[in-house]
Amino acid sequence: MAGPTTAERGERQQESSGPPPARRRARRRLLTIVVLAVAVLLLGAGGVWALYGSHWLRVERVSVSGTLVLTPAQVREAAAVPVGGPMVSVDTDAIEARLRRRLPRIHTVDVVRSWPHGIGLKVTERTPLLLVRKGADFVEVDDEGVRFATVARAPIGVPMLELSVVRSGSGAAAFRRFGTDRLVREAVRVAGALPAAVARDTRTVRIRSFDGISLELRGGRTVMWGSGENGRAKARTLTALMKAVPGARYFDVSVPTAPASAGS
Repeated sequence: MAGPTTAERGERQQESSGPPPARRRARRRLLTIVVLAVAVLLLGAGGVWALYGSHWLRVERVSVSGTLVLTPAQVREAAAVPVGGPMVSVDTDAIEARLRRRLPRIHTVDVVRSWPHGIGLKVTERTPLLLVRKGADFVEVDDEGVRFATVARAPIGVPMLELSVVRSGSGAAAFRRFGTDRLVREAVRVAGALPAAVARDTRTVRIRSFDGISLELRGGRTVMWGSGENGRAKARTLTALMKAVPGARYFDVSVPTAPASAGS
């Protein structure tokens, strides 16, 4: 009986040597992909566990900076940061909103994560520009016209705001048109435009009408300012007028191009 031919021997040799090289490479690539996928899944699971399940990345401390009138303890209490909870799950937007709602004195606050265990509260407080008397207390008003706090003692150097609007005739019409809030904002606008030296000497900002705002300064001096319009021009004119007539008791810059002074 004749033996296998050369072709048959080649086929048997190929079968005994395993799959062709291209197929082996494809299998290796598939195996590599499977191994990498498993590794990624394991790393992802480990990362999720580290962020949410472990004790490594938990809130352990809350630091407060930037307070002037408020105390760090007040800010921490109002913030209600979930101490002991996962750092990654802290809702910073909710904490900011909660602080501004519970402590109106806070103007802005940044809530930052200080990995691995800290939450930082960076506070900027509102600064009173005017005071409104409320019984025996004082309401603080900032440069945006926001009435943000009631205090028992008036802060030093902050002028009083007096609303002396005549609520009859044309005064009543003006009051109905603008309202208290608008008049307060106009007074804030005036106070914010005052030259630094005048602001330090101002004791009272009095509103009789929208364009009838006056200032009472230290030493019995009075300034008729008018409305809140043209504040920069009025400030420059008042500064020059006070230098030109230092002994005057009355200054009128309601029309800054035609100022007047009187008294000595």
